[in-house]
Amino acid sequence: MLFAHISDCHIGGWKEDKLKEINLECFRKAIYEIVERKVDFLLISGDLFNTALPQIDYIKETTSELKKLKDLGIPVYMIAGSHDFSPSGKTMLEVLEKAGLIINVMQFENNILKFTLDEKTNAKITGMIGKKGGLEINDYEVLNKEPLEKEEGFKIFMFHTAIEEFKPKGCEEMHGAGVAMLPNNFNYYAGGHVHYIFQKEFGKGVLTFPGALFPNNFKEMEDYPYGGVYFVDENSKFEFLPIKIKEILSFEIDVRGFSPEKATQKIIEVVKSKDLKDKIVTLRVYGEIDGKTADVNFKEVFEVMNEAYYVLKNTAKLQSKKSGEIAMKLGTVE
Repeated sequence: MLFAHISDCHIGGWKEDKLKEINLECFRKAIYEIVERKVDFLLISGDLFNTALPQIDYIKETTSELKKLKDLGIPVYMIAGSHDFSPSGKTMLEVLEKAGLIINVMQFENNILKFTLDEKTNAKITGMIGKKGGLEINDYEVLNKEPLEKEEGFKIFMFHTAIEEFKPKGCEEMHGAGVAMLPNNFNYYAGGHVHYIFQKEFGKGVLTFPGALFPNNFKEMEDYPYGGVYFVDENSKFEFLPIKIKEILSFEIDVRGFSPEKATQKIIEVVKSKDLKDKIVTLRVYGEIDGKTADVNFKEVFEVMNEAYYVLKNTAKLQSKKSGEIAMKLGTVE
């Protein structure tokens, strides 16, 4: 037995057209690798799309890739994530399921989860969807785990929830479930929702988060530039394959105490020291400068970086030097 696991594709998530296309390319490459490895089935742990009702172009491209798997007899087992879930049930995932392109393994009735049997391998798959604001944690609290734990055979539990004990730095405020809420005695725990690459032996199996296939924001570009695919066998031995379409290069430049002119020159000197050709570049500039932040000539900086595939700029912590405190007289409205 060999199966693949991906999560958090967030197709259609970026506003910038070039980055939307790279996001799609990552999905196409992941499907290509999955086909090349001749896997028995694919797991998608939520957030295939960035919204419950994505644009028609993204639906068309995604269904084209999923049909390749269907035509080859590779089932796609899936749960909804916090982005592609809708309380009304009106999501694109319902359409994909009706078309036979995916199989929703979340069958939750009377606080009991049912298994979906993969006929080729006899693997037994179940899972819990993700909801906005971590509301799925309420379902974990009432879940009857006993029948899940007693079931024999190779078992997979899919989930789209942060696990409190395993949350990465920076995600402390994210809603999560305690690790004790997960059912025991499973061979593989297919995680999603938290955009980081993580593996841990858990019970008699392994628990993984494969990360977002493509970073979903500026910070992720810096910290987790590449997600990927887990390939897992019947012994829960896994291999992680990163999915890379464009190299991502990050700059973090301190210009504190500089004039706008000197700040501009320093930024140019730093970025010119690297080969930017056809790379996605993140440019984070910070510090308190001696002058107006608007006078930093980013137009000139971007001209120097014209060989980059795309440049993302962050100046949230670039500030002007304070010239003095402003006194305010407080009183009543009258």
